[in-house]
Amino acid sequence: MKNRISVMSMPGVISLAALLLLWGPPATAAPEGANPPLQVLVVTAPDWSDFHADLEIYERKDPKSPWISAGERIPAVVGRKGLAWGRGVFAGTPDEGPQKREGDGKAPAGIFKLGFAFGYPPGESVPWVRLPYRQMTKSSRCVDDSASPFYNRLVDEGRTPKSWQSHEEMRRDDDQYSLGIVIEHNTEPVTPDGGSCIFLHIWAGPNQGTSGCTAVSAQAMEAILRKLKPEANPLLIQLPRKEYERLREQGAPIAHHMETGELFPVLKSP
Repeated sequence: MKNRISVMSMPGVISLAALLLLWGPPATAAPEGANPPLQVLVVTAPDWSDFHADLEIYERKDPKSPWISAGERIPAVVGRKGLAWGRGVFAGTPDEGPQKREGDGKAPAGIFKLGFAFGYPPGESVPWVRLPYRQMTKSSRCVDDSASPFYNRLVDEGRTPKSWQSHEEMRRDDDQYSLGIVIEHNTEPVTPDGGSCIFLHIWAGPNQGTSGCTAVSAQAMEAILRKLKPEANPLLIQLPRKEYERLREQGAPIAHHMETGELFPVLKSP
């Protein structure tokens, strides 16, 4: 969420039900027998206001298998003003803590599906990207106008009736969007002013926070895209570290509508 253009190591788990206690019921319940996540990206920051973060990748063979670390911890950055509760897998947000809003400079905290990958090269130039992929062009836009019916959607301005006052250019003059992944924040349903255009993308540098996205080095971004598989239904969990540990320790039965098994691994020691 950047450059707005205005026209005017130990196995362990965190349960979904523990998070349900905080978020409330899902907006759209997953169907019985829905494919469980077999890959997860875990992003943690020192606290709610720090933009420095760590990203860890975990994988498992099936819901009954333990999570295995899929590489070294990756330095990352989040929103320049830190984190705030977002809208991801479950509807609503906890009553306590900052709440994600449009233009607040915070990255969303919570659990999120990972959407399609995107970038500047044509698809045939990046055959190693296994997620669905969309090439960004000079007419690619992400709409951040809360009043628009296309709010929080990626569109081609040349093929879409113009009904917004502000947007984000997806084919930038730098390399930050040359490779990225859509983070499905505030998508089901879309809440006006709830925050838009949230991605995992290439950073401007290790000491520069984003406008609300999560970012890593170009080398790390490519490595992440080489690992992720659509059939593994990858998720992102993003939280301040203490909040993550608090939720993990609560322990509760897995929500009946998702056959997830033990969902989240214990973080590596700092």
